[in-house]
Amino acid sequence: MNSSPPGDAPGEGRYGEAFFRPDRAGEAERIDFGALAYDDITMARLRALGAGPGWSCLDIGAGTGTVCRRLLGEAGVASVLAVDRDVRFLDARPAPGLRTLQADVTDPGFAPGSFRLVHARFVLMHLPERDRLIGTLAELLAPGGVLVLSDAVDLTSERGPATPYTTAMRAMWEGLRATIGTDVSSVPAYPHLLRGAGLDHVAAEIHVPPLVPGSAISRFWADTWQRSRQAMLSTGLIDDAGIDAAVRYLESDACAALSAGMLTAWGRKPRGTTG
Repeated sequence: MNSSPPGDAPGEGRYGEAFFRPDRAGEAERIDFGALAYDDITMARLRALGAGPGWSCLDIGAGTGTVCRRLLGEAGVASVLAVDRDVRFLDARPAPGLRTLQADVTDPGFAPGSFRLVHARFVLMHLPERDRLIGTLAELLAPGGVLVLSDAVDLTSERGPATPYTTAMRAMWEGLRATIGTDVSSVPAYPHLLRGAGLDHVAAEIHVPPLVPGSAISRFWADTWQRSRQAMLSTGLIDDAGIDAAVRYLESDACAALSAGMLTAWGRKPRGTTG
């Protein structure tokens, strides 16, 4: 019997339903480990793209609201509308200028307004409608506004070394794809899709946080494996002992691996356009 907490119950559904349920103890902390790993990079990019005083911003899948609050407090934007299918974590941490909206971005009627910045991080990778949604999000930009999308890119490969970490990551991606539709294979196509949505000044970058014992990203992956344990086991690629070994590997000085990267792509709506 493994000594770690079990993952969420198996079964098909969406992110936050079959796995990573917001009502499960510790989910906010798991999200915040990801924020600690990536928020500085996200904020540097958003500020480099001009986010600042006077900007109205939309944050899709805002999670616990760490980016929202930093946009308000550090960049000094005028307002942030934080959207999520469950806003309990957002409402628990209010801030001046922050509004929340419980909504589903995949709803055909989703049209919360027009914004200088539309940002979505680790959202589209979980949605089968991702290609269509990029066009939908581009339509929410005011002229001159910028759409910024960040999602994971898998840096493991069949030619890479077989370690407890790579075995766990491959099982995780396959298990989540089969159960909740998570698919990172099309993330490198985001710049092309942004151009196809009519945006210009399109570019992209990748950030890979180091996997070192006790780091936020290492703790994020360990917790993510625990919460998706049943999906991973269902692939047949790993067993309970393998998942536990991968967690120990992350916590050891023997760990020598690349985390999944975060690809961030952006594009700007041409001035003089409408709709």
